[in-house]
Amino acid sequence: MELNIGINEADRESIATGLSRLLADSYSLYLKTHNYHWNVEGPMFNTLHLMFETQYTELATAVDEIAERIRALGVKAPGSYSKYAELSSVEEAKGGETAEDMIRELVLGQEAVARTAREVFPSAESANDEPTADLLTQRMQIHEKNAWMLRSMLA
Repeated sequence: MELNIGINEADRESIATGLSRLLADSYSLYLKTHNYHWNVEGPMFNTLHLMFETQYTELATAVDEIAERIRALGVKAPGSYSKYAELSSVEEAKGGETAEDMIRELVLGQEAVARTAREVFPSAESANDEPTADLLTQRMQIHEKNAWMLRSMLA
């Protein structure tokens, strides 16, 4: 069946392209955060281990919501590591990071996802795509808050 939700095909494609970058960023940050949860060491182990778990659990839900929004727009969601690596602005963990390095890296990742969400917002807004605008607003709020909390640990 032809999709007719009140957003033309070109706009749906443009929004889905941006959401695909957001999905890639979110999945990359999920993987990095989960990695750090497993590998963090030091005096702040318990605090960071629990904080990282809270963040990667929230990201696991987010990637599903983002992918489902892409599908609702009539576009296939990307779902491979190679495609995520191509689309993502979140750098992969190198290995061997200290707890403080992990916090810094996650601040950068949280900020990168917030920036990507913000970059997609104008296309959603101009197409009157309120569901996507709402999703993007929620993602920006969560990632900006997480970045602040992580950054506060470095003060």
